[in-house]
Amino acid sequence: MRCMVALLLLPWLALEVRAETYKAGTWDYARILKQLGPGDTMVLEEGDYPGMPEIRLQGRPDAWIVIRGAEGGERPRILAQDGQNTIEIRGSCYVAIENLTLDGRDRGGAFAVSASAAPSHHIRIENCNIVGHGYDQSQVAISTKAPAWNWVIRRNTIVAAGTGAYLGDSDGTEPFIGGLIEYNVFLDSRGYNMQIKHQNPRDPGIPGLPTTPQKTIIRHNVFLKGELENDSGERPNLLLGALPTRGPGSEDAYEVYGNLFYHNHRESLLQAEGRVSIHDNVFVDCTGDGIHLQNHYGKLQRAYVYNNTFYGVETAIRFVHPATDDHLVVGNLMFSDHAIAGRCTKESRNLHVPVSKARKYVRNPSLVLGKMDFHPLPGKCRGDPVDLSAFALDTDSGRDFNGTDKGNGAYRGAYAGEGKNPGWQLDALVKGELPPAANDRTPPTASFRIGDGKGTAPGLVVDLAFTAGDGVSGMGEGAQMRLSNDGRTWTEPEPFAALRPGWDLSRHGGNAEPGLKVVYARVSDAAGNWTPVLVAAVEVLPAKE
Repeated sequence: MRCMVALLLLPWLALEVRAETYKAGTWDYARILKQLGPGDTMVLEEGDYPGMPEIRLQGRPDAWIVIRGAEGGERPRILAQDGQNTIEIRGSCYVAIENLTLDGRDRGGAFAVSASAAPSHHIRIENCNIVGHGYDQSQVAISTKAPAWNWVIRRNTIVAAGTGAYLGDSDGTEPFIGGLIEYNVFLDSRGYNMQIKHQNPRDPGIPGLPTTPQKTIIRHNVFLKGELENDSGERPNLLLGALPTRGPGSEDAYEVYGNLFYHNHRESLLQAEGRVSIHDNVFVDCTGDGIHLQNHYGKLQRAYVYNNTFYGVETAIRFVHPATDDHLVVGNLMFSDHAIAGRCTKESRNLHVPVSKARKYVRNPSLVLGKMDFHPLPGKCRGDPVDLSAFALDTDSGRDFNGTDKGNGAYRGAYAGEGKNPGWQLDALVKGELPPAANDRTPPTASFRIGDGKGTAPGLVVDLAFTAGDGVSGMGEGAQMRLSNDGRTWTEPEPFAALRPGWDLSRHGGNAEPGLKVVYARVSDAAGNWTPVLVAAVEVLPAKE
């Protein structure tokens, strides 16, 4: 393969790349796609595109080929066509697909992104919206049916797919190896939000297939199931299959951390076998198991489960079968009917609390997205430090759901802190993103002081210092404030500023006499939500004679 030759040459030879950027529209994108070479970028303008020609492209490690939508405006929309997948990738490497909407138009059959027929490696699917691929469970948003390694699936929103991602083949062939799956939102799939299939021993004859131990990392995603019917049987939100028992891949592992798993009233939230580390996730609303560990097509070999938070699940963690190599369950916070069930013998320093008492431990225990907050209350969810040294090889084992350092490991659950949650509000959004300001109906929190805050002022002209915050639309452009000296005579709205110098206490309802003065203020966020009236007072000292 062309890309394999380039990779072998790189250590000894700097290959010249003449990268080109092509702007394309519906009339010429098919022609331009076929001529792309290493380092080239094709930028699609807005519009509806009748499918995408089959992608058989080979970039290089230092010269990826990029197919992306133009920045700003609406994403280009790739429309599924009868008898073909929306995007089909075959025998490609070092190719990125970015900033597109892939619309299956609910026709059935078509996959949004399919890799088949020949190995494809170093593929990146990023910042795409995938819709209309949910006719039934067999219709998949992202599918690999050929050996695939070093894929990145990042920051995509996949809505109401039959299956969100199906990586590998049902018979254990076509392995998915060393992937990075992060910051995606899987919403309301009929079947799995995502499944990585079990793997048979690998074919050593596949050129470039990794032979050293690999990790597939699944982090900072939202796995949300709704109530779409599925005639093919119920499925967990995420299923991870067994890894090879011998040869290359026999030391591979899955790492699952920093994710939100939400809602499944028919199955578990996460089912796994093989070698898996599951840490610093939040599991919410399940009538079955939060984490379900068992032999399926292979063995449960190693299971490390630590620093997860569970709320509103029947059983937090279940070992149907014992792990053959090792297991450890520590530091979890479980608001559930049952804590740990089945064949688990190595568990310690977990905290199990009935759901009815959760409000005594965390800020806002709730099943409502956009409101739930499982950050510990002051002095709660702590215990003897947990020794995390057994997990030293796990990526980010020392950081919590928000990315905060865990310190000595004294906190139980996914958050290593207490009081106000400094991190992301759990919601059906890309992790870290805020909801649109148009949905903001809550005023900011705000206060202010006059002068230095000591309660006196030498004259009638003072400075006002504001503190304000808004976690949705923010206090940037569009945020405003109004001022008054009597609560009735107000200034016109002016742009919000943390410092308002030169406020005259004798105007806008005030007077020029010394003595106690009261200033009234209101503040709005960028979405136009105004606070109630804020008040601060100061005593103006008489002029010295």
